[in-house]
Amino acid sequence: MFPLPKKYRSIRRALRIKRSKSGLGLFTDAPIERKGFIIEYTGRIVDAKTADTINGKYLFETNSRRFIDGSSRTNTARYINHSCKPNCEVDIRRGRVYIFAKRKIEIGEELSYDYQQEYFDEHIKPYGCRCATAKHR
Repeated sequence: MFPLPKKYRSIRRALRIKRSKSGLGLFTDAPIERKGFIIEYTGRIVDAKTADTINGKYLFETNSRRFIDGSSRTNTARYINHSCKPNCEVDIRRGRVYIFAKRKIEIGEELSYDYQQEYFDEHIKPYGCRCATAKHR
C-alpha cells in the first residue's frame, strides 16, 4: 500500500457523524472547496470470494477481484450516505478509494455520493431511497 499523497490532506477533524434521514451520516463542520479532497475509504482488503461470503453493505469494489471491507467504525468514510444528487464523488487510484467534493460544500451539509446502480438495486431500492433528492431509477 502506498502512502497517501501529501496533496490529499484529510479534513477529518472537520467532519462529524450525526443523525440523518438515512440513519447516521457524515457532515462537515468546515466549508470544502470544489474538487477538494475529503477522506479516504479504508478497511481490510478482501478478494472477490471472501467478499461473497461477507455480503456486507460496506464492501467497496476497487476492481473485479479486490474489495475494501469498510465495516470498521474507524472508517469514517463509511458514514457518507447515498444521494441521487450527490455533493461528493469517488476516485479509485491504485486500489485506494478517495472521496472528493463535486462542488463547494457549505458548513453543516451532509456528505453524499451516488452508490451506483448495482448497490442501489440490492440495498436501497427494496426499502426506498431516502435521500433529499430521491429519484426513482
